[in-house]
Amino acid sequence: MNWVSVLPLESVRPAEEQQHIVLSGQRTDLEFMQEEAGQPDEGVARPVKLSNPATMCGIFCLVSPASSRFTWDKGIYEHLKRRGPDSSEDFIVSGSDPPYRCLFSAHVLHMRGLLTTQPLRDPAGNVLVWNGEVFGGLQVLPPENDTAVVLRHLSSCSDPSDILSVLSTVRGPWGFAYYQKSQDCLWFGRDYFGRRSLLWKYDQTLKALTLSSVGASPCEPGHSDSFRSQQFGTSGSGQSNACGPTQSSPRNPGSCVWQEVPAAGVYRIDLKSVVESGSPTIELYPWSQGGDDRVSACLETTQLPGPGSCIILKNPPDLLRSPVNPLNTTLNEQREREPIGEDPEELLDKIKKDQAVKGLIDVLSEAVRRRVQSLPNESQVGDHSSIGILFSGGIDSMMLAILAHRHVPDCQSIDLINVAFRQREAQKASAKKQKASKSQSETQTCNPFDVPDRITGKSGLKELQALAPERRWNFVEVDVTQEELQQARRQRISHLVHPLDTVLDDSIGCAVWFAARGKGFLGRDRDRVGFMSSAKVILTGIGADEQLAGYARHRVRFKTSGYQGLVQEIAMELGRISSRNLGRDDRVIADHGKEARFPYLDESVVSYLNSLPMRDKADLTLPRGVGEKLLLRLAARRLGLGPSAVLPKRAMQFGSRIAKMENGREKASDRCGRLLAE
Repeated sequence: MNWVSVLPLESVRPAEEQQHIVLSGQRTDLEFMQEEAGQPDEGVARPVKLSNPATMCGIFCLVSPASSRFTWDKGIYEHLKRRGPDSSEDFIVSGSDPPYRCLFSAHVLHMRGLLTTQPLRDPAGNVLVWNGEVFGGLQVLPPENDTAVVLRHLSSCSDPSDILSVLSTVRGPWGFAYYQKSQDCLWFGRDYFGRRSLLWKYDQTLKALTLSSVGASPCEPGHSDSFRSQQFGTSGSGQSNACGPTQSSPRNPGSCVWQEVPAAGVYRIDLKSVVESGSPTIELYPWSQGGDDRVSACLETTQLPGPGSCIILKNPPDLLRSPVNPLNTTLNEQREREPIGEDPEELLDKIKKDQAVKGLIDVLSEAVRRRVQSLPNESQVGDHSSIGILFSGGIDSMMLAILAHRHVPDCQSIDLINVAFRQREAQKASAKKQKASKSQSETQTCNPFDVPDRITGKSGLKELQALAPERRWNFVEVDVTQEELQQARRQRISHLVHPLDTVLDDSIGCAVWFAARGKGFLGRDRDRVGFMSSAKVILTGIGADEQLAGYARHRVRFKTSGYQGLVQEIAMELGRISSRNLGRDDRVIADHGKEARFPYLDESVVSYLNSLPMRDKADLTLPRGVGEKLLLRLAARRLGLGPSAVLPKRAMQFGSRIAKMENGREKASDRCGRLLAE
């Protein structure tokens, strides 16, 4: 087998990038030439002495016959580079009998310490591109980089069970592609929850399989594909597969589309067989306790070229161990209703679940600590923050803020990023509301950005300032006009949300993109000054509603099916969260060279909540603002939070008013034409 460390620049870079690409920490042009002249390379990774073990990347891998010529899609390359603005590097490996080629590209966000470039390779010729963090499971000592540690463990593996054992051990978000030279195979996948984006597509014309952290919408200029969808069946060999005749996608007839790699398990491809057959056979090693629905969804929704393309489900399924405990399905006997008082805060204070509350505070606090300590810019003080929080003033973001305060040094500020979309006209309170209460005159405002989330955000800020007056809380008001929204969607957001395409994806994707950018204002009224958040890490509250029955649909299910139906609904929420939310939000946030972190989806938090019976987490016999996410609200009261602990759930698209900026009659599940037409 031939080994080439770096592709010729003209074959892998857009035209404007075909110059000098050596960055800090990379090898020199002389070293490139020495390798191509046949001089041996020691095959070791570049310096890995990094104070902080976290790594955020845009990763890319292309598998094709050696005869194929690859040209970068300019749009995808720029998307990847924005994810990792501090280092860009490409490697190619080639095999023979039959000849194949794997191009690896990695774009690294430098968090702290010495810059460590990717792709990484070892003396045996194995190659890893890793977009993730090791928060636990594998030991990463302070001088080490987590990517190098993962590669070292993978390199010691000889068979699939060993590799799956290593990946089962990792705690934290990840997406990866790993070339195992001795087996001529490629491993790839996402963590159990799909907290890092990874897309795939297959080009039937080029016989090329592509993996990427981010793709490009079919409407992007210069972007074209020839991907086809396919029906799936079951073989008689005892192994489930996804094979069948080629058909056009009902939404994209005859077109090539990116898809999210389902977080159903870890995938393996025999590279030689891909070249020999002209179509990929992909082995899927599913997560244990991942649920049949997750695997079935993978087989039913994944579009592959044909004929002969397959996803083969490898058995036994327990080779890849799930990182969380199974959901407790115990149904408590009906108990007397908790005493109901007129004041929601008083009602919360009468409910006693001390042990469960303490347990939640402990695991959630530790999850936040892992995500806010050892961050970049620690030497900076004042307005320059290391951490930002997507902040509405609701219970989820308030808990993240007060727990982050525990673990971030007092000299550092914390950015509370609050996004609002300009209302078309000042809203007026209805005559009925005016008569009921003069306090609701807050909706009669001349400020078109005083949306519900802005109002609750300011109230939440006052609570935090009262609880932690020594902390500098930067309340960042991100104001978005319709013109700004349309321009950003057309130029950036539509390609980041892709391949998702619903009205809800558009609304949430746009709101999160503007919030993560962090460009807004500090101060009030005439004292407002422009501000750009310096935080490279963004905490988000995703996962709280899904686990603690926070959505309105959970009350509907409870009314019709009781606790048994609610447990089933929560199990479904966790099973589909990777395909509905996390990949999209990772792509949108990372577009600013920032990293999304999800404390509510820490494996220890999920395991703890899964261990509790449903009634300890939510009691939907109680009123809104109390019964849903009951355990989290009790924890908030224990930590000293007041009115924010009883705020009812308000979806981001409504709280920020993006849903009313455009077509307010659309349904969330409708396909969004704005993502395609603009």
